[in-house]
Amino acid sequence: MRPAASVVATAFAGVPAKARIEAYHWQTLTQELDGFGCAVLPKLLSPVECRAIAGLYPEEEHFRSHVHMARHGFGKGEYRYFKYPLPGLLDGLRTALYPRLVDVAIEWNERMAIDERYPAEHASFLKRCRDAGQARPTPLLLQYVPGDFNCLHQDLYGDLFFPIQVAILLSEPGTDFTGGEFVLTEQRPRMQSRAEVVPLRQGDAVAFAVHNRPVKGAKGNYRVNLRHGVSRVRSGMRHTVGIIFHDAK
Repeated sequence: MRPAASVVATAFAGVPAKARIEAYHWQTLTQELDGFGCAVLPKLLSPVECRAIAGLYPEEEHFRSHVHMARHGFGKGEYRYFKYPLPGLLDGLRTALYPRLVDVAIEWNERMAIDERYPAEHASFLKRCRDAGQARPTPLLLQYVPGDFNCLHQDLYGDLFFPIQVAILLSEPGTDFTGGEFVLTEQRPRMQSRAEVVPLRQGDAVAFAVHNRPVKGAKGNYRVNLRHGVSRVRSGMRHTVGIIFHDAK
């Protein structure tokens, strides 16, 4: 899924995060997110910005922890969680994306009869996380080499979570790596699971459901359970940055 008419078609090098986010056609993106559980924001980052963020990976001073997936049964590969303060562009994107996604999140919860609602601004939501004992930052930088993959999973991190998150591909498929497709699966009640392989290019972002989303059926809305992952990298090196809006315990 790669919408062409719904968003701007040029990279935003040097443009403030809020202006980038406002340039997208959010009515179309919201419809795609609601209909498929994911929506692509093409060229959110420029190639130069992608390389700069990926280049942070070996610089330990930017991160609070380093995870090797195989040690925990998460797959094969590794990632690092950023520490506060986040790099400026990532912090700006996290702040600017949240208000564009919060109405979808609230509507989903209403349709699924979930009581949780969310404040309009991200800073207020982070305060709610801190009050719930969740104060560790969750944005992360992932690195894969040949043979690496990420098992299907959900990034929840605590009782309080925001139901949508964003991943940005920092490497160029076919040039920097092969394989390594972003995969989203949807487990539907009394039905076989549905898989969505989301084609991304360098700098593209995908917004997607973290846990559940509502689907309208013959007898009203029902919940589907979603998981996401990355298929096996065949060659090269793949970097992705993940923007998760809730913090962790």
